[in-house]
Order: sequence, then structure tokens, then C-alpha cells
Amino acid sequence: MGTPPDAVVFDLGGVLIYWDPRRLYRSLFDGDEAAMEEFLGSVCTPSWNAEQDRGRPLAEATEMLQSLHPARADLIQAYYDRWQEMLGGEIPGTVRIVEELERRGVALFAMTNWSAETFPLARNSFRVLQSFRDILVSGEERLIKPDPAFFRLLPQRFGVIPDRTVFIDDSPVNVEASRRLGYLGLHFSTPARLRADLVRLGLLES
Repeated sequence: MGTPPDAVVFDLGGVLIYWDPRRLYRSLFDGDEAAMEEFLGSVCTPSWNAEQDRGRPLAEATEMLQSLHPARADLIQAYYDRWQEMLGGEIPGTVRIVEELERRGVALFAMTNWSAETFPLARNSFRVLQSFRDILVSGEERLIKPDPAFFRLLPQRFGVIPDRTVFIDDSPVNVEASRRLGYLGLHFSTPARLRADLVRLGLLES
């Protein structure tokens, strides 16, 4: 086995922190799953939310969507007014991996597609975020994964070397983008699978 990598960069949502708008909207739609899915698929869509992750102000995004769907203005308003209700806590198995890596002295960083306006709420809510030496937040940089320009900030800000750095994300598209730039990209599916991958790379002991 060769020398283990020097650093690990974690994605946050879906890897370390549960987040799903359905946690909020199931109650707003009184359990009507079909109506909820139609709303999240045609009104408050992932692509709309991604623009807030890219840096668009929440108030501007909300007003724009309300002008297009006035009959659903209250439901749209709830998206960011009650955003914290979409959070479901930390993913315990992955948090334990972060703690184990930290004890072993591995340099830990995070890189997340997240609104600059909502991220401070998460930073104050999840202890695991204190384990990272630094975090790149898309809304602050006005860049989102899988844009190569966002990945190129990692060496500039953190001093990491791509082929000595593990990048972990639950999005295959983001993982593939990292690999094209020389990172050791790992697709996250379960904490157990991730741990096995990190053992293989020599970062953890079996």
C-alpha cells in the first residue's frame, strides 16, 4: 500500500447532514404525497434552490417564484421561512468517521452547495462542522459544484494537492468532476461503504 492521502474534503448535505424539503412539506400538504411531489417538482424545484446555493438572495428568489405562482405564495414563503424544519440532524455513521479521521490527525475540510444565508444556521446547529479546518460554501463564493472553478478554489484556499486529497460527495456528477481535476473522488452511499473506501486508501484501520 502506498502513502495515504494528506487531506479529506467532505460534502455536507446527504453525507454528514440530513436535509430534505419533504420533512417540512409533508405537514403543509397534510400527507398528500402526490401533491407535495408535484409542488417540489414544478414550483420549488431543485434547480430553483440551486440558484440560491449559487448566491441569489433568498428574498429575491422567493418574490420571483411568488409572482409566477401567486396561488401558492404561502407555500413558497414557507420554503425559507421554515427552512430549518427541512434539516434532520447529523448522519451518525459519517460523523464517527470524521471523528476517527480527526483523531488520526488527517487534515479535514468541507465543500458544500449551500446558501450563504442559511449556512450560518447549520454551522450553529451541528457540532461536527467544528471538526473542519475550513469550509467552502457555494453561496459565499457564487460558484456551485460541479463547476471546475469551484474545485480549483480548494488548492488556492486550503493548500491541498488534488492527487493527495480525497473528495467525498453523494452526487456522482460532483464526484466525477473532482476526478477530472485529479482528486481521489469517492461516491458516498453509506457510512459503512465510505469507511471501507478510506481503509483501502490507508486513512483508517480496519
